Amino acid sequence: MPDCDTVSDTVVPKPVLPKPNLTARTVAAGQASLAGQRRGVRGFLPFVGPAVIASIAYMDPGNYATNIQAGAKYGTTLLWVVVLANGIAMLFQGLSAKLGIVTGQSLATLCRVHFPRRLVWLMWGASEIAAMATDLAEFLGAAIGLSLLLGIGLMPGLVLTGIATYALLSLHDRGFRPLELAVGGFVALIGVAYVIELMIAPPDWRVAAHDSVVPHLPDGGALLLAVGIVGATVMPHAIYLHSSLTATRMPAGSDADRRQILRFSNWEVVVALGLAGLVNMAMIVMAAVAFHPGYPAVAEIETAYRTLTPLLGAAAAAVFLASVLASGLSSSVVGTLAGQGIMQDMVHVRIPLWLRRLVTMAPAFVVVWWGANPTDSLVMSQIVLSLTLPVPMIALLVLTGRPAVMGPFANGRATQLGASLAAVVVLGLNVLLLLDAAGVTLF
Repeated sequence: MPDCDTVSDTVVPKPVLPKPNLTARTVAAGQASLAGQRRGVRGFLPFVGPAVIASIAYMDPGNYATNIQAGAKYGTTLLWVVVLANGIAMLFQGLSAKLGIVTGQSLATLCRVHFPRRLVWLMWGASEIAAMATDLAEFLGAAIGLSLLLGIGLMPGLVLTGIATYALLSLHDRGFRPLELAVGGFVALIGVAYVIELMIAPPDWRVAAHDSVVPHLPDGGALLLAVGIVGATVMPHAIYLHSSLTATRMPAGSDADRRQILRFSNWEVVVALGLAGLVNMAMIVMAAVAFHPGYPAVAEIETAYRTLTPLLGAAAAAVFLASVLASGLSSSVVGTLAGQGIMQDMVHVRIPLWLRRLVTMAPAFVVVWWGANPTDSLVMSQIVLSLTLPVPMIALLVLTGRPAVMGPFANGRATQLGASLAAVVVLGLNVLLLLDAAGVTLF
């Protein structure tokens, strides 16, 4: 972890009433909740959105690729990795949301203000690599879904995905609430899809429960998938994005307001990312039930879709395809917005969203043109994400632990220790991956 002495003590001024990115109606409802005039679920609803947006990053096509391979090859053995990764995700998404709420600034902006210039440029470079890896997974996943749905090639599927993504991005011009609702609808569709899948093919719940809490890595291949699962679950761009979404979302005129908004935010993080974690577990369980007994070599989204029809029926295959398509389209939109925000806030470079979309689409077109296996490319993209993940994690840990930045909201010892241990786990998995890639025998 970087030494805190290398970071400037400059305090970013806290805007008393930041300009919200919501409609006046939603802001008024939120203010009524803060004043105690709306309670219960009605009081909570105006604050729902940022964690839901971030949660789609935890159910993107990269998750499908790693989870299908994990379930088909190892059954439910790697469920514990999903549980661990989801716990880490909850912690760091909560800290990111807190940073935005308390300071009124994004993580990328605060990195630019508090860290040395050279370090910031290195961080931005790592973030751009992560953004390309993210978009490769999301864009390819949606294209795979469209190609299977329409019976077309991957290249036409990529073109249609680009058009559909740009259409969804246009919702941003109407304010953030319409986009939050659209992404929330996709999240609900994915969740319902996997409830249906588990009803069609119920697992041995006792074995699944055991594998969810007992760590076990059978071989080096399991290690590779474990790192991929972490990379697919804890997303660098989602950590950056969450602070941007909460920074100017709801005006907070006092520390008391900020504490109340933080309570709402923490609840939203637990619910939204908890559901995302259950969906990821359901992906592995479904693959374990459908493929592990007789088809352990199933490792591709296309193969999984075609194999599901004779095994579980056309309904199961159709539900699976709908969830892949929803995941790819929605996560691609969120990834583009995150990448734009990181570039704008960290290095003060702003480009139109359509150009950002065009640039980040390029790796997916290269992969298809080159003839590389799409699902293998998805898995490798998640490993790249895991390797770049420590950058925003450590930055967030440093900033949220500094009273000069957070004032009375700085992390306590327990939070700082827990977050530090989580960062060490991710770093440790990455070291094991590099050793394995170097030919060092680990098992």
